[in-house]
Amino acid sequence: MDLHDFKDVAENYDRYLDVMTENEKSHEHFQEFYYELAKKYGEGGVVDIACGTGAVLLYLAEKGIIADGTDLSEEMCRMASDKASQMGLNLNIYPADMTKFDSGRKYSLAIIARSGFMHLPTPILQKAALLNIREQLVDGGILTLNTFDPFPPHQAVQMKTGPDDYSFRLEYVNSDGKKGKIYNAISYDPVSQIMSGNWKFETLDDDGNVIDVRIRPVTMRQTYRQEMMWLIELCGFELVELYKDYNFEKAGDVSAHNLIWVLRKKCLCQKYA
Repeated sequence: MDLHDFKDVAENYDRYLDVMTENEKSHEHFQEFYYELAKKYGEGGVVDIACGTGAVLLYLAEKGIIADGTDLSEEMCRMASDKASQMGLNLNIYPADMTKFDSGRKYSLAIIARSGFMHLPTPILQKAALLNIREQLVDGGILTLNTFDPFPPHQAVQMKTGPDDYSFRLEYVNSDGKKGKIYNAISYDPVSQIMSGNWKFETLDDDGNVIDVRIRPVTMRQTYRQEMMWLIELCGFELVELYKDYNFEKAGDVSAHNLIWVLRKKCLCQKYA
């Protein structure tokens, strides 16, 4: 299981993510970015892959763009569906693996926001996901996904991190109205390029005493730009644009904490496999 498969994580995901991103300049206009892409490319249908609790999906729906949503985590889909119902929306949200999902229709825009693609731990699974998504797109359809440029100083620290070497990440108020704290212990393997470890969630009482502790695993793969370029070509896509933030600022050659890839399905007769 991964971090997002747990009920307690899904129920508090929006709460701690808001705190995590509130001071990140690279996260500004996150939802608006996908709305602009949907207006430009989504006329033939939109699917939000790894939709989580619906941050993009529900924002688009509020703006009049109805999209399908899918996520590997049943708990995340449940939360997204509950939120949609509370908004009076009847959306097609269902649990599925991005390497296999098939709703029976084609889309002109597929979105994998935030770190969804990076939770695929091997190049084989990355390739399988890209090939499957390509099959779900119309000719010339657009796929957008995120990675980041691996940062050697962080990698060096994580290569020395043990399973109990927790660092404080943030403090938030959980779904029960109690104060919660999150700690991370993340290690990096330079051979597999995998970041793995645990998030520790603490719940505190009104006096600041820890009354509950939950350990949740997480695995992500760091992918270099040149790897992505080869995967893109191998799987029948071409690069439309590469941005470093949600203000449509181009990435250039400088290392970036957030890379947003905009890809187009090539209209070729050959079959990719």
